[in-house]
Amino acid sequence: MTSPEPAPSPLAADAVAGVTAPALRALLADHWEWTMRSSPTWASRLGDHRFDDQLPRRDAASNARHAEARRALLARARALAVEAAAWGEPDRITRRLLEDELAAADAMEVCRLEEWVVSAGNNPLAELSDVVTQHHLVTPADGANLIARLRQAPRLIDETIANLRRGLAAGRVAAAEGMRRALAQLDGELARPTEAWAMTRPATAARADWPDGAAARFAAELREVVEAEARPALARYRAVVHDELLPRGRDGAREGLSGLPDGEACYAAAIQTHLGLARTPEALHALGLAEIARIDAELAALGARALGTPDLASTIDRLRTDPALYFTSGDELLAAAGAALARAEAAVPRWFGLQPRTPCVIAVIPDHEAPYTTVAYYQPPHPGGAKPGEYFVNTYRPEVRPRFELEALSWHEAVPGHHTQIAIAQELGEVPAFRKHGGSTAYVEGWALYTERLADEMGLYSGDLDRLGMVSYDAWRASRLVVDTGLHALGWTRAQAEAFMLAHTALTPENVRNEVDRYVGWPGQALAYKVGQLEVLALRAQAEAALGAGFDVRGFHDVVLGAGAVTLPILRDRVEAWIAAAAAGQ
Repeated sequence: MTSPEPAPSPLAADAVAGVTAPALRALLADHWEWTMRSSPTWASRLGDHRFDDQLPRRDAASNARHAEARRALLARARALAVEAAAWGEPDRITRRLLEDELAAADAMEVCRLEEWVVSAGNNPLAELSDVVTQHHLVTPADGANLIARLRQAPRLIDETIANLRRGLAAGRVAAAEGMRRALAQLDGELARPTEAWAMTRPATAARADWPDGAAARFAAELREVVEAEARPALARYRAVVHDELLPRGRDGAREGLSGLPDGEACYAAAIQTHLGLARTPEALHALGLAEIARIDAELAALGARALGTPDLASTIDRLRTDPALYFTSGDELLAAAGAALARAEAAVPRWFGLQPRTPCVIAVIPDHEAPYTTVAYYQPPHPGGAKPGEYFVNTYRPEVRPRFELEALSWHEAVPGHHTQIAIAQELGEVPAFRKHGGSTAYVEGWALYTERLADEMGLYSGDLDRLGMVSYDAWRASRLVVDTGLHALGWTRAQAEAFMLAHTALTPENVRNEVDRYVGWPGQALAYKVGQLEVLALRAQAEAALGAGFDVRGFHDVVLGAGAVTLPILRDRVEAWIAAAAAGQ
C-alpha cells in the first residue's frame, strides 16, 4: 500500500507567479515546498495551513537533512546561470535573488547558531509565545491544531537543549549577560500562574460562533497542555542554561564572535548575509565613525536651536534626563503613536504612487518580552487579510520612553517605513512568493531608516524637538556600525560599546543596554540599517543630478519599492535603468 501524495501548497501558484522559464519554475516550486515543510510555523503565517499542527524539528539529523536539501537547491540555482542569460529581466532577477539567499544561508552554517544562541529574544519561551500569538485561530479545528502543536513543545525544547550541550562540548556558548537576561525572562514567566502566560491567552477569548462547549473544551485543553507539558520543559531548559551554560558564558572581550570557534568566518558570513555585499569589519567601522562625526555636529546645532544647549554633551544630557521630555503613561504613549501614524497615512499619497491596501494597526509588546526588548518593532501582515500589519510599541516603564523619539520611531516601523514597504511587497502581482515575504536586510532596514529623514521632507515632524529624535536615531544607527564591528571583530567589551552609544546618542541607558545585548546575540544585523540608508540616499542623489527638474520623487519611490526587498546591487541596477529611461523620455 502506497502513501497518498501530499497535498500541494495552497500557495503553489504564488510560488512561481510571473516566472516564465520552465526550469526556474520547477526550481521555485521545489524550493517553496521545502521551505513550507521545514518551517511549519512560517508556513502558517503565510497562509499555508497544511502544517498548523506542527512545530519545526531541531535535532541534529533534521538540521543536517535541511542543510543538504538547501545545498542541492543552491546547486540547481547556480546551474541555471548560463541559461538565464537568455531570459527576461524578471526571471534573471529572481534566479539571482534565490541563489544569493541560499548561498548566504549556506555560508552561515559555519556559525552553528543552534549550538550557542541564547538571549531574551531567542529562546523557547519567546518562540512558543510568538507561535501562539500568530496562530490562525478561527475554527475549532484551528484550536485543535494549536493544542497538537503545543504538545510538541517538550520535543522542540529537548532538541534545543541537546544542540546547546553539543555546542558547549565544542567550545561554543552564548554571552553570559544574554543568558542572564533570558533567565530573568524565564524566571518571571515561570513564577506566574499558567493562566497569566501569553501562551494561554487564547483561552480567554469569546468564541460565540463555535459549537456549544467547544470553546470551553479548547480553553481547558490549552491550559492543560501549557501547564503539563510546556512549563516543565521550559523549566528543564532554564536549569540547563543556569547550571551548565552560564558558568562558561562569554564575557569581556570574548562576548563577540571572536570568542567563538570560527568566529571570524562567522562574522564575514553574517556581513554578507545582512548586507548582500562583502565588506570588511574595518571598513564598516570607519564608515560608522565618519557618520558619527557628521551627525554629532548636526545634533549639537539642532540642540542649540531647540533646547538652548551649548554643545553635544549638554544636548544629550538634557534629552536623556529632562523628565518633561518623557511619557508619563502607556496610554499617552499609545495615543501619540496613533496620532503619528494617522498623520503619515494622510501625507503618503503626495509622495508615493504605490501604496499598500493592507492596514497597519498599533499593538503593545507583550509583558513577558517588554523589559528585555527594543522600543518597538513591526510584525508583517498575514497574506490574504488574516492579520494586518502590526506596529508594536513598548509601554513598559513609559517614564524611560522619550517623547522626542516617538515620531521618528513611528515613521520607521509603520508608515512610510516597514509597513509601507513590506505590505507593498506582499501585494505585488506577478512576483514569486519568496520575494514577497523575505529579502535583503539592508534593503528592508535601509528603506525604513531612509523614511525617517524623508518624513521631514514630508512635513511630518511636529517641531525641532522631534527632529532631535530623528537625528539621534540616525546617530543610533551609525553607532551600530562602530559597535557591532567593535564587539565582533575588534575586541570591544560590552562596557565599551555602551559607553560609545551613551556618548553619541540620546538613547536612555536602559535602551542602550538592551541594544548592545541585541548586537551581541544577533551579529551583523545591526550593520544593515546605515549601509542600506546610505545606498538609497546615494541613488536618489544620482537620480536628482541626472534628471534635474524632471526628477519625480513618487516615481523614484515606486521603482525602489516595486520589486520587493531586493539586494542592494539589484536595487542599483533597477534605479539606474529607471534613470536612463526617464532621461531618454525628457
